[in-house]
Amino acid sequence: MLELDKVSLSLDGEVFLNDINLTLKRGELNILLGPTLAGKTTLMRVMAGLDKPDRGSIRFDGESVLGVPVQERNIAMVYQQFINYPTLSVYENIASPLKVAGLDKVKIDSRVDQVAGLLRLEEFLDRKPNTLSGGQQQRLALARALVKEAELVILDEPLANLDYKLREELRSELPKLFAESGAVLVYATTEPSEALVLGGNTACMQQGRIEQFGPTLDLYRHPEALQSARTFSDPPLNTVTLNKGKEGLTISGTSQVINLPQQQLIAGKYTMGVRPHHLSLEKCSGIDIEVNGVVTVTEMSGSESFIHFNFNGNDWVALVHGIQNYYSGELVSFYIQPSNIFLFDALDRVRNHNSVEATK
Repeated sequence: MLELDKVSLSLDGEVFLNDINLTLKRGELNILLGPTLAGKTTLMRVMAGLDKPDRGSIRFDGESVLGVPVQERNIAMVYQQFINYPTLSVYENIASPLKVAGLDKVKIDSRVDQVAGLLRLEEFLDRKPNTLSGGQQQRLALARALVKEAELVILDEPLANLDYKLREELRSELPKLFAESGAVLVYATTEPSEALVLGGNTACMQQGRIEQFGPTLDLYRHPEALQSARTFSDPPLNTVTLNKGKEGLTISGTSQVINLPQQQLIAGKYTMGVRPHHLSLEKCSGIDIEVNGVVTVTEMSGSESFIHFNFNGNDWVALVHGIQNYYSGELVSFYIQPSNIFLFDALDRVRNHNSVEATK
């Protein structure tokens, strides 16, 4: 088990990590989800011992690892930009950590063949890395990490350079493979959809902070704060300001009332959040909330359409099924089921706990 307690890191006045508290268990997949510069790579470097925090403690299986050189830790790391030994063959690259561990040739050959088969590298074992494609070289880096049976495995967007089919296959296979070894597995990504496919636990990161940590699907369905909901939304979360007054909840600057189950809300400003795929062109029930917007652009993607529109001065987007041919300037009505709405208070804390389905 890897435990981080109040870990912080700053450099020249810039905060990279801010009071990080995490407990990561063996055999579980732990995802760091956040945009570029959220602090994911810095946090993983601190976990691995490549960077030392300014304050806080880091323990592995109850023992402090602060000050333990990275070469003395049983760690495997794979980055988006693959790193292989250029003068060694594919076989020698995969076998290198096993040779360092002192395994005999029979065991090394068996393990290399097993991992090479899994990552479809069998036919390249005699070749040098520079003769492989980018995707093949990334698979080689993954193979070396997998064969090592490390106690801590750190994967920094490792599938970004792979083709779509292999990426989808490995998304389902990798967590199982590393979990069987009993390692602590940490996986960084900028893609909410990838986190949902991988499952496990997710830490939503933003500006060096952990906004929320827990089972991935729970975080998606029940974000505790506005920033967590935004981190887990792609396309971006649609938001609009509401006012709570005598008339109930109204859209700021308008008289339109938003009828939501109100849980003793005090007067003041609130933020309504709606994920793009929860906007519909058809009314599903009598309690659906209608919003009207002026279309700015419509994009088609396969069997779906992205409809960008302006709603009360805010740029919104709807992700709907089918090919939609709306034109710029056209007024369109959209409908939202109340159970698919997030409501946040002035401190950006969620005030309703609807069970939003994890579907697209």
